[in-house]
Amino acid sequence: GAWPSVGEPGSPVRESAALPEAGRGVRFEVEYFGAPAPAFVIRKGGAAHAYLNRCAHVAMELDWQEGLFFDWLGLDLLCSTHGATYEASTGRCVGGPCNGGALVKLRVEERQGRVFYMGFADG
Repeated sequence: GAWPSVGEPGSPVRESAALPEAGRGVRFEVEYFGAPAPAFVIRKGGAAHAYLNRCAHVAMELDWQEGLFFDWLGLDLLCSTHGATYEASTGRCVGGPCNGGALVKLRVEERQGRVFYMGFADG
């Protein structure tokens, strides 16, 4: 069903089971510098990873179809607009026009079968 659109730190984003390994991600919103900003969570290496949905190359959302963040091999996160590629577990730029940039990483925790948004990652 519907989940809250703006994630306050500590609020649940999704059931863990709704995040398949290297599969479709889940979009949600967070507050970023006082305004709602799009974010997403994906699963890679058995763990949930979340980022602002904003490419480091041009400030656009990555997914051209909702929730589709991985490349076709399911290895890296791919910006659909210009092909900037990011490591799924860190958000580091690994290819394309992101020029050593990185996605803004968010902290998430999994417990009791749910994924919780915990705020922005440090550093």
